[in-house]
Amino acid sequence: MDNSKQQEQEPVNPGPNEELKKPSVLDTIQQLGQTAVPASESNIFCMTIIGQVEGHLVLPPQNKTTKYEHLIPQLVAVEQNPKIEGIFIVLNTVGGDVEAGLAIAEMIATLSKPTVTLVLGGGHSIGVPIAVSSDFSIIAETATMTIHPIRLNGLVIGVPQTFEYLDKMQERVIRFITSHSEISEQKLKELMFKTGELTRDIGTTVIGADAVKYGLIDTIGGVGDGIRELNRRIEANRKLMPGGVVQ
Repeated sequence: MDNSKQQEQEPVNPGPNEELKKPSVLDTIQQLGQTAVPASESNIFCMTIIGQVEGHLVLPPQNKTTKYEHLIPQLVAVEQNPKIEGIFIVLNTVGGDVEAGLAIAEMIATLSKPTVTLVLGGGHSIGVPIAVSSDFSIIAETATMTIHPIRLNGLVIGVPQTFEYLDKMQERVIRFITSHSEISEQKLKELMFKTGELTRDIGTTVIGADAVKYGLIDTIGGVGDGIRELNRRIEANRKLMPGGVVQ
């Protein structure tokens, strides 16, 4: 009996490479909201800080949040990855937890690789220290930044120690902002404790051009300006040898 026909009819088991299927267009649309994903690898890591910065307490599910415990491992991984040469941070945040925001800002400020921040929409409250923590900061012309004193939620014990703790925390925020931007401490406190502008709060809402005028942000611009500045700093960083001598 001829077994050739029988062998042709038997199904051939797929190899290990054939089992790996590329994601379908439908999967891509559902996961990323786009029909095509850029295939080329980039030497720039883009990190977004949006919604409310979530700290030690979990916010309600309807709140759009940025969890600091997600960002910190990403920044550590970026610092260790030799393929990543620069970090581009995009902000559109209403603020949030003070200690979580300062932790993110300190992480960005202590990275050894070039960093650029871009404020789109808003960089309010504790978003201000994050915005100024990079090597170079940019703000969109229509973006705003709300500068106001620290506030407490929940139970407050009315004793002098509580107010002393608040004052120390406020000084931490002010010291960080002034040391990472060109704004003076006097001007920052003037904006922070201004009355009459915000109907339900003390402080000031600063629009793009004013943020640059006060020295809070370096320049007005957008995504293209941020990428160009970051590439320029990456190129300058490449020319520096480990000993700090220009080639």
